[in-house]
Amino acid sequence: MRSRLTLFALSFCLALAMIELATTGCSSKPAANNSTDSSTTADNQPAPGASTSATEEKKTEKKKEPLVVPAGTSITVSLRSALGSKLSQPGSTFQGSVAKSVMVGGAVAIPKGATVSGTVTDAKALGKFSGGAVLQVRLDSINLNGADMQVQAALRTFNAKGKGKRTAVLAGGGAAVGGIIGALAGGGKGAAIGMAAGGGAGAGGAAFTGNKDIVLPAESDLTFELSQPLEIKR
Repeated sequence: MRSRLTLFALSFCLALAMIELATTGCSSKPAANNSTDSSTTADNQPAPGASTSATEEKKTEKKKEPLVVPAGTSITVSLRSALGSKLSQPGSTFQGSVAKSVMVGGAVAIPKGATVSGTVTDAKALGKFSGGAVLQVRLDSINLNGADMQVQAALRTFNAKGKGKRTAVLAGGGAAVGGIIGALAGGGKGAAIGMAAGGGAGAGGAAFTGNKDIVLPAESDLTFELSQPLEIKR
């Protein structure tokens, strides 16, 4: 009888132990994982000090320093239409294209064919004032990568003396006007006038007079000199 009571008590204790173990196992929760990736933040952005991605490195490699065209650089422009002391009015604009590429450190800074814009700052026909005919032009901008870039360049001034003088001289740049000239002067009533002035073609522009007015024919080349550096982004 006593042995049965002892066995019953042991069985009861064992059952209680199993119930307690089962209850503890069901109520326990897994430990929270507080570890985070040191290379990322909560919003999946790279943590401070983390290495840049390969894409970002490639973008950095592709980014190039801008080209700087120094002051004093010559830019030769081919005119799209004729300009003249009698043909043009002060304040009128003109267009042209870069006649030859401008290089900086072996790279093309201003490509041949780029569109340029300018302004006629002064135009006086022969006989309008005692000093003779005057034509003065200014380069304003160059279209690069689809955008007009403002430029600072020295004015080009042409003077023509009257009364038998058959010369056209350049006052702004200090050089003789170059080029072989053959075109109608002063409105076109007379015959074509051809003359050579200065030291040959390309010396800074083509202008002619002949007792009449200064004319820069269409497609003639006119050279401007930058007075300020021009920074070009690539």
